[in-house]
Amino acid sequence: MEFQLLGPFAACHEGRQVLVGSRRQERCLLSVLLLHAGRAVTTERLIDLLWNGDAPASARGTVHTYVGRLRAALKPYGVPVETRHDGYAVEQGPHTIDAQEFTFLVRQAADAGDPAERVRLYDQALGLWQGPLLADVADDRLRTRLGGPLDELRLTAVERRAEAQLTMGLHDRVVADLTPLAEEHPGRERLVAAQMTALYRGGRQGDALALYRSTRKALVTEFGIEPGAELQTLHDRMLHGDHRLDRPPGPVYAVRVDDQWLPWSTSGHPALEFCNTYAGWGGDQLPGSEWLRGYATLAVWTGHMDLVEERLVTRLREQALRHPDEAAATLAEARQFRTNLYACLTDPEDARAFKAVAGAVEDAARHSVFTRGEDGLGRWQPSPSAGLRLPVCAVARSAGELLADPRRFTVRSCPSEDCGWLFLDASGRRRWCSLATCGRKRTSSTGTDTGADQP
Repeated sequence: MEFQLLGPFAACHEGRQVLVGSRRQERCLLSVLLLHAGRAVTTERLIDLLWNGDAPASARGTVHTYVGRLRAALKPYGVPVETRHDGYAVEQGPHTIDAQEFTFLVRQAADAGDPAERVRLYDQALGLWQGPLLADVADDRLRTRLGGPLDELRLTAVERRAEAQLTMGLHDRVVADLTPLAEEHPGRERLVAAQMTALYRGGRQGDALALYRSTRKALVTEFGIEPGAELQTLHDRMLHGDHRLDRPPGPVYAVRVDDQWLPWSTSGHPALEFCNTYAGWGGDQLPGSEWLRGYATLAVWTGHMDLVEERLVTRLREQALRHPDEAAATLAEARQFRTNLYACLTDPEDARAFKAVAGAVEDAARHSVFTRGEDGLGRWQPSPSAGLRLPVCAVARSAGELLADPRRFTVRSCPSEDCGWLFLDASGRRRWCSLATCGRKRTSSTGTDTGADQP
């Protein structure tokens, strides 16, 4: 059974609405219990909420009657309303509650590393809102009492989504999403900053500065405070035309392909490049160094390296949007394979790593077809039958070819503690990979040069 609280109240079973004939206060009581699912709400608390502190003498009996009716109505759908001490609780179960799902998705989005994945999860979470909380069963006073934390989380999600969109260069979408909210919530300086940045990048510097002025006026008038330091700094940078505001910052060692950031090519072999999708194997992780943040990046990268045909990349990305759980599982598999392959290539004696890579290579062989290319030559290609796992199979096949090639013994790991990327060194004389920053000079606290030679 599905319960909708983020908008007009609705209770649905197999696509059909139930509880349609119940009283408004009964639905309101059930909504309160659903918002606290798994926890007891005391009878006194329910009375206070339902009658806004002006309860009749019969209120306790009325609540008891409401609970009895709800139990009878929900029993056929397996949703129990339990008595707990001097209160009631809706137990957690197979039923879904959109408010709970919203909170879960927002937390998932906050933990996602890839901006595109964050935007997808925030879109999914915010899409659950169909209007004000309990739009048809609660008045504004009750809505404020019940929905404060949810409303705060909703605005936070809007802010974080906007920041992720700005990272992806989607300033036009930010303007569309935030225009109704920025002036309505001047105290949300993070939201105002995102809208100002989006307007500025869209060539609307005047509108961005006007938004700052109206925000400052509202803050001074309503709260007696000036804008915070970050918003003031953003305003000053816009006044002086700071060119760094014109575009989102790119991650380190990056190249833009399609709509994804991919790492520079450094090694000369796809299997090594796959390992190099993580910068900093030899030391601390650098900002922006984890490239496999989302399935879209994995798919675009395999197309960029000619491991998968471009037409299949588009299809894979579409499938990933329809099956996000399967795409997430494939991404996790790719990361684990990358770890095993890196260990196998840097330590030829690591039997465990070789066995793990060999298993993936064998699986890739089962999902391969022999085709004739445009140049008239035959070649092995990963089969579309692998589904969303196609990129992993393509990388594994490339890794198998390298492990069967004598060049495998010329693989070297960049010794810079800021790098660790892999490259082929047939000459045996290269000291660093081809990253321009490898071996850069660093100065110790005593002023002594502790860096290695420049490449």
